[in-house]
Amino acid sequence: MEEIGEAMGATYELSFEKKIIEIENKIAELKRLSIGEEVDFSEEIRKLEKKASVLTQEIFSKLTDWERTQVARHPNRPYFLDYISRITTDFIELHGDRHFGDDKAIVGGLAKLDGRSVVFIGHQKGRTTKENIVRNFGMPHPEGYRKALRLMKLAEKFKKPIITMIDTPGAYPGIGAEERGQAEAIAVNLLEMSKLQVPILVVIIGEGGSGGALALGVGNRVLMLENSIYSVISPEGCAAILWEDQTKAPEAAERLCLTANHLMALGVIDEIVKEPLGGAHKNYDEMASILREALKRHLKELDLLTPEELVEQRYRKFRAMGVFEEG
Repeated sequence: MEEIGEAMGATYELSFEKKIIEIENKIAELKRLSIGEEVDFSEEIRKLEKKASVLTQEIFSKLTDWERTQVARHPNRPYFLDYISRITTDFIELHGDRHFGDDKAIVGGLAKLDGRSVVFIGHQKGRTTKENIVRNFGMPHPEGYRKALRLMKLAEKFKKPIITMIDTPGAYPGIGAEERGQAEAIAVNLLEMSKLQVPILVVIIGEGGSGGALALGVGNRVLMLENSIYSVISPEGCAAILWEDQTKAPEAAERLCLTANHLMALGVIDEIVKEPLGGAHKNYDEMASILREALKRHLKELDLLTPEELVEQRYRKFRAMGVFEEG
């Protein structure tokens, strides 16, 4: 699990984060100077920390949908394995779809959440170029979805809850993936997930792109991190189709209603999971702690339902989405 780690040494800033990062750099410099020096900078550091907190709160409370999309794609944002290492114990990764191979864009296995055995499955991106090539930038092939389904069936057999974490630009659209049945693999996952007789929790932790996300997204409860996105197409793809101009991606993002607040209002998701001030990439441990408590709470509620009720609740949840007219 070479990707686990916060990559804090990497410098990456979004345009609207620039002022915040400048203050944070000043704070870091004062702390560095105070080590081994007789000069006390504690008061200056305190004032700057307060200024940074107020500025961050002001900026992040007014993010546009396009800016929130950028936060969801932040390369320092915690990925699936970062959460696994923080919210679970005894994680055992299981490999392969038993048909073609092991797709490293999807990781899954057994782990314990507060002593309870749970099957975790999630998309996994890489931190470096080399890791992203191995993980295919978090874009699964058909064998990735078939591996996920194999693990879900295993969970049902042994009566274990399933927790999926979604973070993908979409399913891989390459020729090989299409030849091996990409659309069929996604469709089968949708069908089979709807029938599983164990609790299914879904969390969108970053990007939730198209069918590549939905193939892990049929759950009794769907949670969404505050700065994540979930949509039928990327803003760039939408802009290219509608206006033949990818520079209109910010406008497309507004029209897609892809952020958590929009999707909560539309009834697509069940809860918005708050992130640490400035986004999940600012504090991995705090974000993991918040998510762990949300997962435990929802699992406890779903434990009250029988297997038949779980299937019925899931069915009704997805049938209720959208607006239909007969005529």
